[in-house]
Amino acid sequence: MAERLAAIQSFLQNHSAEMNPVVRGIIAGGNRFTAVDTFQAEYRLLDLRRDAAKQWATMDVLVLPTTGTIFTHKQVAANPVKMNTNLGYYTNFVNLMDLAAVAAPAGFRSNGLPFGISFIGLAFSDEALLALAHRYLGAKTGLLEGTPGCVELAVVGAHLAGQPLNSELTRRGARLKKTCRTAAGYRLYALEGAKPAKPGLARDDTFQGPGIEVEVWTIPEDQFGSFVAEVPAPLAIGNVVVDSGELVKCFICEPYALAGATEITHFRGWRAYLTASEM
Repeated sequence: MAERLAAIQSFLQNHSAEMNPVVRGIIAGGNRFTAVDTFQAEYRLLDLRRDAAKQWATMDVLVLPTTGTIFTHKQVAANPVKMNTNLGYYTNFVNLMDLAAVAAPAGFRSNGLPFGISFIGLAFSDEALLALAHRYLGAKTGLLEGTPGCVELAVVGAHLAGQPLNSELTRRGARLKKTCRTAAGYRLYALEGAKPAKPGLARDDTFQGPGIEVEVWTIPEDQFGSFVAEVPAPLAIGNVVVDSGELVKCFICEPYALAGATEITHFRGWRAYLTASEM
């Protein structure tokens, strides 16, 4: 209330008679708070945000009613402050906790009045929430290309699911989107002396091969930088065209390391090569 009063204090002083009396009474109530009250409330809010962060670590989205019920004009006029407070029961905390939310229609109640739900997520998850609401409403096509807030990364060797370095992805919250193949024009090599064993992927526009098996993972944007920083030479992160024609980020190999490497393109993937090597 004090923050709202600070925003319109001069207007309230000079034009209070022109304001809705209920709104005027609520905002004018900000005068009763001191600077000490403000800091105490801010400290309490920070404590609550820390508690909430523990819960957000275990979930992706919170789904709540947008309003618990609907009041008539007469009910609101009789007790406007209480009724509006009740209407905001499931939403007032969103701004205070620095969250994002998208409201969507969700059918009708038994009395024929409409009902809605809100998809709530962490700050800056707006695009992901919009895409989720879009799917919830029955859309057959995606609202956005790719996975909101994530980078799509194709992995070809030791970062594949079940392989030794896959945890470098999963501990950053990465998720497997699909398994596919590269477009023709890529060669795969077993790198000499790599520990753990790793392949190197290289593009060759003069070559029409079978395509190399890759997994496409979605990794949160805020985790991608630290992941790339751990990629050792001769590997690097570049771009690859997959069989759908999409261009995604991918592990590639610097050319100098291929001189002593063994080409394994005919296996069509790292897993098939490992299986054959064990036989």
